[in-house]
Amino acid sequence: MKSHPIIYAILISALLGLVGCSSSPANQPQVNSDPVQRGKALFELSMIGENKAPGCVVCHSLESGKNLVGPSLAGIATYAQTAVPGMSAEAFLRQAILEPDKHLMEGYPAGVMYPNYGKDLAPEEIDALIAFMLTLK
Repeated sequence: MKSHPIIYAILISALLGLVGCSSSPANQPQVNSDPVQRGKALFELSMIGENKAPGCVVCHSLESGKNLVGPSLAGIATYAQTAVPGMSAEAFLRQAILEPDKHLMEGYPAGVMYPNYGKDLAPEEIDALIAFMLTLK
């Protein structure tokens, strides 16, 4: 069987092109139309927003009982359903992001959570984070 250097060169160029297309800028979630997946991607970033705010994963674990700077968010959707009588889980989570000292978890003092997500994130990013957290039952 003869080797075809031109065919090999074309294949290698195509593969390198695909590799280059698959990379995304640092700290930018992949664009996805599913808000839950967008929220998960945002949650997992170490820095979010133009002002490089700390990402959720820096301070919150999704593993039950694994508390970091902030409490674990395992089961947060279930907790949020009954945290404040008359308040929906979605409203509770939104307020927890936008006004972090409004509902403090036991053992966590005021002033620890970054307070400017409402300024640093677009409303659709906050919506996506909430959509993701509502899956954490």
